[in-house]
Amino acid sequence: MAAWGTHGMVSSEHRLASHAGVEILQRGGNAIDAAVATAFAVCVVNPASCGIGGGGFMLIYLAKPHRAVALDYRETAPAAASRDMFVRDGKAVPELSRRGGLAVAVPGEVAGLAAALRRYGTRSLASVLEPAIGYARDGFAVEDHLAAAIAQNVDALRATPELARTYLHADGSPVRAGELLQQPALAATLQRIADAGPAAFYRGAIAASIVRSIAAAGGVVSMADLAGYQPRWRQPLYGAHGTDTVITMPPPSSGGGVLLEILGILGRDDLTALGWNSPTYTHLLAEAMQHAFADRAEYYGDPDFVRVPLAQLLAPANTAALRSRISATRTLDPSAYGSQLATHHDAAVDHGTSHLSVMDSAGNAVACTTTINTAFGSMVVAADTGIVLNNEMDDFSAQAGVPNVYGLVGNEANAVAPHKRPLSSMTPIIVTHNGTAVLALGGSGGPWIISGTVEVLLNALDFGMDATAAVTAARVHDQWAPAVLAVEPGIAASTQQALARYGHLVKEVPAMGAIQVVRRQNGALDGAADPRKGGAAEGW
Repeated sequence: MAAWGTHGMVSSEHRLASHAGVEILQRGGNAIDAAVATAFAVCVVNPASCGIGGGGFMLIYLAKPHRAVALDYRETAPAAASRDMFVRDGKAVPELSRRGGLAVAVPGEVAGLAAALRRYGTRSLASVLEPAIGYARDGFAVEDHLAAAIAQNVDALRATPELARTYLHADGSPVRAGELLQQPALAATLQRIADAGPAAFYRGAIAASIVRSIAAAGGVVSMADLAGYQPRWRQPLYGAHGTDTVITMPPPSSGGGVLLEILGILGRDDLTALGWNSPTYTHLLAEAMQHAFADRAEYYGDPDFVRVPLAQLLAPANTAALRSRISATRTLDPSAYGSQLATHHDAAVDHGTSHLSVMDSAGNAVACTTTINTAFGSMVVAADTGIVLNNEMDDFSAQAGVPNVYGLVGNEANAVAPHKRPLSSMTPIIVTHNGTAVLALGGSGGPWIISGTVEVLLNALDFGMDATAAVTAARVHDQWAPAVLAVEPGIAASTQQALARYGHLVKEVPAMGAIQVVRRQNGALDGAADPRKGGAAEGW
């Protein structure tokens, strides 16, 4: 859904969340206030994808000082975590990192959103929480995406009484689109946070409930883990694309570095002349993705624990060398891109995560991505709080070269360690031109976030598409391992056939991820929410 405005714009994965952000703008709040209100609201109305039991990244551009800041409130491994905690008899057991207590990392959402508001917002925590509390207390009509997530996970929801009470009817049937969903326990939890601040989440009764529920499900998060959690302010990454500056998230997000590496590889080509989604353009894009995703697997991890050689990876000499290795008419053997090969050959699935983009009348911009990882996270609920807890421990590498739920592989740089943050594909982006924020975007969908974000960015900047066209256009994805080039049905059959002739294993998938965009042009704001997941942009 497209929207236009002059005073402000919010694009998110739910119309009610976008409306919450616009209301804050109309009351005099800035883009940061609106982003925090939208994020808390989307945690309520999109609970399969995100929640206060998860975490995320926020990229902020401050118009007056022409300065960007990056906030990392990614979840952390508990102190009792260990390198081989998901290994049994020498082999990784995927289910251990995806469901149950061991899958839960220490949540960062509440601390992160409160930190952003405290440093750069103008409204109180209580005021920006009002919409979320109202949606949880009074209820809202379930929309198609949430209804589908409930239906697809109905067996797992039935096995968890706390989830079943919220998302299923008394006879065990799923709540359907159009039906009212109320979350009174979550409303009470959010009200306590509004009254007492983030300490109400990380200490006291709520924290004790979280720890008890995780322990009952076999996990190891402690009261000390919660009390010690701190978000981290980090230096954003910067890259150039033509005359624009691309600002993005540094590790432990892999998305920013991978996206900038892709742009660097493509930076010497006249993409417009090649033609949008022509066989040559699509092949070149896929090859650049393979090189960058191979580097992701080899080098990326939590920068507080490992050295990520971003300067070398993003150096023009490196990206030029990688471009020179790309053949115009054939793809290469996977070993030509990297060494951490996976045997998993399923395409990624859009399990979770949620993105929102905001701009205000002063020129401030926010791109914020938040997640509990896969649908309904770990399927563990902090009993009397309504908090669905994440399964972010699956974003670590349980063993070198063993794929996670998204088919992504990694090595020791992303191994489990106490207090470490798992690698993420979340890719919040803000693009500036001559000091003005002109584009804010990001997405959901695991590794599809990275490919989707780079393609929408190129659609807007190189092919001149408005927000709606840039978001709705068909996309491709190649994450190197598995060796599959995924394409959406909108990619022309002739292009798919050409790619197959070039040696790509082409696999058509119904849809890939969801990107949310706000764009500033000629003094007006243009926003679009990705129809692949619903949602809405709302302008003022």
